[in-house]
Amino acid sequence: MLGHEQVGRVVALGPDALAVDGTPLAVGQRVVWSLTVSCGACATCLRDLPQKCGTVRKYGHERLVTGWELSGGFATHVHVRAGTAVVPVDADLPAELLAPVSCGTATAVAALDAASTIVPLDGAVVLVTGAGLIGLTATSLATDAGARVVVVDPDPARRRLATRFGAVATADPTAEPGSDAGLATAFAAAGGPPLVAVEASGSPHAVASALAELGVGGVAVLVGSVFPAPAVPLDAEALVRRLVTVRGVHNYAPRHLVTAARFVERRHGAWPLEALVGEVVALRDLDAGIVSAAAGGSVRVGVRPE
Repeated sequence: MLGHEQVGRVVALGPDALAVDGTPLAVGQRVVWSLTVSCGACATCLRDLPQKCGTVRKYGHERLVTGWELSGGFATHVHVRAGTAVVPVDADLPAELLAPVSCGTATAVAALDAASTIVPLDGAVVLVTGAGLIGLTATSLATDAGARVVVVDPDPARRRLATRFGAVATADPTAEPGSDAGLATAFAAAGGPPLVAVEASGSPHAVASALAELGVGGVAVLVGSVFPAPAVPLDAEALVRRLVTVRGVHNYAPRHLVTAARFVERRHGAWPLEALVGEVVALRDLDAGIVSAAAGGSVRVGVRPE
């Protein structure tokens, strides 16, 4: 069953059902929950990487099996399993603001967490390639942390949206070198070359560009490469001489989900987070919603369980 960005209210509880902070959950409570279900006991979980648990299962990704039929968000109900990080959230915020938390928003938090262990975000120039849900959210998060963000995307509408999410400059990856729409102009406006790159598109060209543009001691966090694509040429000598770090981020840990939820609750008035979900369709019109999502007009298309 598909659907992994979701928010809901608790309608029934099993024994010892706890939120991620250890407090008991209650019927009627509004919650978001992690994309992954982990065992909590394997070597990977014990290294604080539960999203890569040896027996990981994922909402919205599993084949239909007896005992876990309600495994995705394209339904009126979801069976949330033990081993899931559950985070209570504001009871009154629109679902359109909260549903993206359990994937895109939390992944953006994880990406910047990975970057900030190498380069402090405050005062840094941050390059974000790909102005989708993760890229736009990362832009606002990094801006809140004191960074100056440059966003690269081929779609003019997405570049305009990126400025509303805090980008100090944008660039078109198809622009001629040296043109007003090119990277050099954007970096000049931001104050110099980036020390952090968040690659959120999965484009091999964008990956190569992110690695090439980083300044000395910079860090590239690859987030978007989650589907088969041509290999990216790697200039190992250039990375070594510039002391560049390359990190991969796939999904997130429970602490990132908590941070993501609190970001939306606290900062939805400062950033146009409502623009991340455009058209909303009823569950009975899901096919039409999938067609609309494929057309690419909205960053996300919402589905209401009705």
